Amino acid sequence: MKLLVGLGNPGTEYADTRHNVGFLVVDEIRRRHGEHREQTRSRSRVSRVRLGSVAVLLARPQTYMNHSGEAVSALMRQEEALPDDLIVICDDIYLDLGVIRLRERGTHGGHNGLRSIAAALGTTGFSRLRIGVGPVRPGVDHADFVLAPFPKGDRDAVRGIVSQAADCAEMAAGESVQSAMNRFNARQVTGGPGTDGAT
Repeated sequence: MKLLVGLGNPGTEYADTRHNVGFLVVDEIRRRHGEHREQTRSRSRVSRVRLGSVAVLLARPQTYMNHSGEAVSALMRQEEALPDDLIVICDDIYLDLGVIRLRERGTHGGHNGLRSIAAALGTTGFSRLRIGVGPVRPGVDHADFVLAPFPKGDRDAVRGIVSQAADCAEMAAGESVQSAMNRFNARQVTGGPGTDGAT
């Protein structure tokens, strides 16, 4: 069993925001596998798919970003999973839009969802797939930036980024994190942010 956890905030007001790109990737994987049903369990919306011979639990925590660890730790206890079984998918304001980066472990890098998960599990030894949503323009508050929708000029590019990130997540869970790192890390999916200046 592998756990693919996409981070975001519940509620329609957050659905299209930069902070919810992890939710978008999980939804894309569900769509590909025709898995339209989700259950609510351990403060998450969950579904199951198979990637080759690997059973995968897809989860979208419903605790809000800053408390993601409460949901993830509860799911892992229920599934009797180890940190090595976990792959977290999240946004990263320090990576340009279109860059994806997979790591087997690491710091939270200022991301409150990763911070919460690391605190709840007592370890940073879990994989994380960061999806670039930056750069943040000078003078723009980081919280305001991630809680704003993607600009209209970026939305076609975002669909491609989500698809590429889903490819990466599927390979990481179904084959190995190392294989996915070798293939996808730092790949630029799009030419960069749109120019309409909207947030």
